[in-house]
Amino acid sequence: MLWDIIQIQLDKQKTTIYRLAKLTGIPDTTLHNYKNGSEPSFKNMCKIADALDVSLDVFRERK
Repeated sequence: MLWDIIQIQLDKQKTTIYRLAKLTGIPDTTLHNYKNGSEPSFKNMCKIADALDVSLDVFRERK
């Protein structure tokens, strides 16, 4: 699941959803919706990747 990959990055950087919300400008309620299974828009994924200083490729699911 996409959120699992985001959570790994949050854990690596020792940051929280609240902090990610502040860095991205995405409301923390929206981030919690992503955590509960909603799919983020491409625009928001770009904001998340930028805030976590990772490439969007990090979030691709490989099968």
